[in-house]
Amino acid sequence: MKAADTAALPSGAIFLPPDGGRSYEMKTLRAVFKADGDETDNRYSISEWWLDPHKPGPGAHKHDANEEVFYVLQGTPSILLGERWIDAPKSSFIRIPAGVIHDFENRTDARIGLLNFFIPGGFEPMMPMIVRWFDENR
Repeated sequence: MKAADTAALPSGAIFLPPDGGRSYEMKTLRAVFKADGDETDNRYSISEWWLDPHKPGPGAHKHDANEEVFYVLQGTPSILLGERWIDAPKSSFIRIPAGVIHDFENRTDARIGLLNFFIPGGFEPMMPMIVRWFDENR
């Protein structure tokens, strides 16, 4: 579909070309939001997360009211689930229930990519604060 054809989409439909979306650069980590609360009535957010080789991810954290799903697009990220690290090759699926400590990092020589579903949505408004934290701390 050409960009000019997007006007014909049904109300609420989203089409983004490759690399489309709202990007947030955090030095060695990049997030690209494809859909967030405004587009989904806060039911979910969808984003890609790209991490350079041999770099840490966002740091261990948990979401008390949200679950997450990750799908590995590229490379083999190391994923922390609770107290266990798992190497997840391309096409791996990971579900993280609310309240579970998690993280990801890149221990390999190649860039990694993760598709993320954050349920319910509303994650993107936190991104300016997260970008500032990375600028100040990493």
